[in-house]
Amino acid sequence: MVEPAACPDAIRSLVQRFEFHLPSYLRGQKNETELRRQFLDPFFHALGWDVDNNKGYSEAYKEVAHEEPIKIRGKTLFIDYAFRIGGQTKFIVEAKKPEVNIKEDTNAALQLRRYAWNANLKLSILTDFEEFAVYDCTIPIGKNDTSATARIAYFTFTEYPEKWGWIEEIFAQESIKLGSFDTFAESKKGKRGTARVDDAFLEDIEKWRDLLARNIALRNDITLEALNTIVQRTIDRIIFLRICVRTGGLRGMGG
Repeated sequence: MVEPAACPDAIRSLVQRFEFHLPSYLRGQKNETELRRQFLDPFFHALGWDVDNNKGYSEAYKEVAHEEPIKIRGKTLFIDYAFRIGGQTKFIVEAKKPEVNIKEDTNAALQLRRYAWNANLKLSILTDFEEFAVYDCTIPIGKNDTSATARIAYFTFTEYPEKWGWIEEIFAQESIKLGSFDTFAESKKGKRGTARVDDAFLEDIEKWRDLLARNIALRNDITLEALNTIVQRTIDRIIFLRICVRTGGLRGMGG
C-alpha cells in the first residue's frame, strides 16, 4: 500500500482557483470541456495518471482514454474518462458542469452506474470538481434508486486537501498497481445483500427464457421440442455476446 502523501500544492492551487471563480461557474459560465481541461485533468495528473498520453502509448494501452465508446443495448455511448492499467480499465469518471448538483442529481448517478455496470467495474467516480462522489458499481440499478443509492463516498472540493490521502490511496495509479484499489473495492462487496454482475445476469437469463418461449409460441406453430431448441440457441448467443463484451473491455463488440 502506498504511504499517503500530503496534499500537493497543485491541488491546493486548483481548489483556491475554483473557489474564487465558483459564483460565475454556478451561473453556467464554465462548460464541461473547460472544466475537464482546467481542473479534472490536472487533478488526475496529480494522482500519477498520464492524462494527455505524453508517454506516447498506443491507443489500446493509453493510461487514460477520453470519450471511450461503450455499447449499451445496441447504442454506442461515450465515457468521459477511462483509467487503465495495462490496457484494462479499472475505473471510469463521468464529468459534469459545475451547475449540476452531483449530490442530488439521480440521472447523473444512474448514468455513471449504468456505464460502469456494463463495463463490469467495481468503483467509479462522478464529479464536477466542486463535488466528488464514488459509487459501488457492482450493485444492480433499481427502479427506485436515487443519487445516494450505492454511493460510498461524497465530499466537496474544499475537502480535497484533508481527503487527499484517502483519494490517493484508492485512485492513484501507483496505489492501483499495488492493489489498494482492489482491496478497498473488495471490502465494500456484499455488505448490502445485493447481487453481483454474474448473479444478476443469470437471473435475467431465466426471465428472458420465459419471455422468449411465450413470444415465439404465440407467433409460430411449433412443437415443444423445437421451441426449447430455439430458445436455448438464442440464450446461448446472448451469453456468447456477453462473454465477448466482458473479455473485450469497454470497447465490447464495437472494438
